[in-house]
This record gives sequence, C-alpha cells and structure tokens, in this order.
Amino acid sequence: MKKRITKSEFIKADAKMQRLLTKATDKGSFEMLTAKESEQLDKYTEIVRRYEAENIIIPMPTTISGLLQLKMYENRLKQKEMADLLETSTTQLSEIIHEKRKPTLHFLKSVNQKLGVDGNILFQLV
Repeated sequence: MKKRITKSEFIKADAKMQRLLTKATDKGSFEMLTAKESEQLDKYTEIVRRYEAENIIIPMPTTISGLLQLKMYENRLKQKEMADLLETSTTQLSEIIHEKRKPTLHFLKSVNQKLGVDGNILFQLV
C-alpha cells in the first residue's frame, strides 16, 4: 500500500511539475528535456495525480441534466454517442439535458443500467 501524500508534498510536487512543464514548453517539446528531467516530470505528475484522486471531490450534480453532462464528460462521449448508448434519440436526450422534457422511466432505467448510476440518486434528482 502506498503512503498517503500530504498537502505540502502535493504543493511541492505541483510546483516542480509546473516548472518542468514550462521548461519543456520553452524548449519546444518534451523531447528536449533530459532523461533525468523526464523521469522527474513523470514522478511529480504521478504524485499530483494521486493526491488529486484522493483529495479533490467533485460535487454530485443536483439535476438530471448535470448528471448526464458529467457522465458524458467522464466517458468522453458526444451527445449522439450518449443517446445511442442510452437507446434514445438525440432529440430526446437534448431536451432532457436542456430541461425541456422530463426523463421517462425507461430513460432513467437506461441511465441506471448503462451508466451505473444508482436508481435512488436518479429518483432524488427527478
């Protein structure tokens, strides 16, 4: 089990990571970094990623629209791809996202089954 990263370790790693990213940008590419600098960048990036994964909480959306947009972002889906996944039309999905239409029970069931969203959460948002 890896040790927990403290906030001060995160701040130091983030500053060092930013410095190396700036250096790579100024030189024109990451290939211009030395092997040691590349290893350090990987190390600091991993520390920052782990800290953020453990400590930064994205608040749960308070609407079906917000939930759908979050799921589209998390799964890197376009609206058409999301509609296909949920077995609905792009028009219906768009209207639900823009809160012009209420989601049907069938739609909510698809969100539950295809996106893994707890049914209780869905019913709280409706």
